[in-house]
Amino acid sequence: MPAEKLRTERARLATAGARAVVESSLKSKSPIGKVTNQLFLAVMLLAIAVAVTALVGMILWALIKGWPRLDLNLFTNAPSTINRDTAGFRPAILGTIYLIAGVILLIVPIGVASAVYLEEYADKTKWYNRFIELNIQNLAGVPSIVFGILGMAFIVRGPLSMGFVAAAGSITLAMLVLPTVIITAREAIRAVPSSIRDASLGLGATEWQTISKQVLPIAIPGILTGVILAVARAIGEAAPLLLVGATTFITFNPSFFEGGYTAMPVLIYNYIQRPQEEFHILAAAGVIVMLAVLLAMNSFAIWLRNHYERKF
Repeated sequence: MPAEKLRTERARLATAGARAVVESSLKSKSPIGKVTNQLFLAVMLLAIAVAVTALVGMILWALIKGWPRLDLNLFTNAPSTINRDTAGFRPAILGTIYLIAGVILLIVPIGVASAVYLEEYADKTKWYNRFIELNIQNLAGVPSIVFGILGMAFIVRGPLSMGFVAAAGSITLAMLVLPTVIITAREAIRAVPSSIRDASLGLGATEWQTISKQVLPIAIPGILTGVILAVARAIGEAAPLLLVGATTFITFNPSFFEGGYTAMPVLIYNYIQRPQEEFHILAAAGVIVMLAVLLAMNSFAIWLRNHYERKF
């Protein structure tokens, strides 16, 4: 049987077994157990319904309210307090693209390299390796504003002194989401069967050849899942960017290493605080644009993940 069909059959059997266990637990013979199971199922379905309804409601609200401004001016024009009917998001869209591109360029190699070291090379008995693992797990739960303060103290000023540029924002956001990428990449690498490693080493391959040619290609779908989650969080963050120089009103196209910059979440936050109704409509249209950019990036990442799932 080909390897792909074998993996598919193995996944199907595992899914069927898990389903059978859940169904058997839900079909308890005890009357109290049946009521408890049904109540638990009802609560889960209610929670899902509330979450989906709230999400769909917010998207529909933004779409209906921002529909009059979903035109070409939204993408080609700069922000304006005078011509509110033609103001746009061009600098913010470019700034967001620069920020996310920089984040991806940082978190993928650093996150994957860290995960490979911790899973394949690190000696778990050494105190410093345990210290690194503990800090990675703790950093995943640190509020984003703390990373903004860290970025302002050490990246914008301090040792790096990069100033208020998009590169500083990218590094700050990368620090924010890097623990998520490391944790998910470690889980993906850990999920690769040890038999693959043993077979590769048994055929004379070195440890690095085994990792680069066998382990990482199989773990790519899981790693890309972590990258998708990280990008989705980074693209919507406004608090840390406010501390590292994402100004709310610029009319020129930003640069990655020079001059000021802004981003979609920051400009939307600025627009929604203004009293004029035109800015509220513009903010709603900006929400739809930001969701579209996020959907496009995630769609490409999901396509890439599915491509590697079929390949390996």
